[in-house]
Amino acid sequence: MGQRREPRRTQAFDGELGAAVARAQEGDEAAFAVAYRIVQPGLLGYLRGLVGGDAEDVASDAWLEIARDLGRFKGDGAGFRGWTATIARHRALDHLRRQRVRPRASALEQDALELPGTHSTHDQALESISTERALEMVRGLPRDQAEAVLLRVVVGLDGPAAARVLGKRPGAVRTAAHRGLRRLARQLGVDGGTGRGVMEDGSRALGESK
Repeated sequence: MGQRREPRRTQAFDGELGAAVARAQEGDEAAFAVAYRIVQPGLLGYLRGLVGGDAEDVASDAWLEIARDLGRFKGDGAGFRGWTATIARHRALDHLRRQRVRPRASALEQDALELPGTHSTHDQALESISTERALEMVRGLPRDQAEAVLLRVVVGLDGPAAARVLGKRPGAVRTAAHRGLRRLARQLGVDGGTGRGVMEDGSRALGESK
């Protein structure tokens, strides 16, 4: 596989995030609010991909733990993003166990068809994962692929950080993310001229909204 572009929307804020976390650890409540505003959108998207409509409640539980254990965190902005994702994942798994609910099995899970495609197609699918509708599509992937895509694309973690959250080897996470994006590219379709996601009904909303 060739190199794929790293998520940019989240990584651009990691310097500001690291500074905010450092101040928050010194008791600056306003700085904690800044860290929350930076991290929460991606974290909530990740949780929506895992627990659907219960994401807000699970996120609240996760942030209570994050606030409680903030003093134990050591690292930079990117590290904080990974640390919070790990906590959120644990709370989501606890929730799923309590509810005896798992992310829906993919209709494509038994489909081993390997479709030819370029890396740019995968990138275009990756850039389209931004709406509730797209998150529902991600939830339809096999669990390992869904989590890998969510952590890489929605939370904005790099490969090694995503692997640490999942407790897997980076190569396994890269493979899962690649397979998940390939399946999403097939479902989304691609407008080759613009790179916008195109749904089966012709809608381009996935590529146009964030």
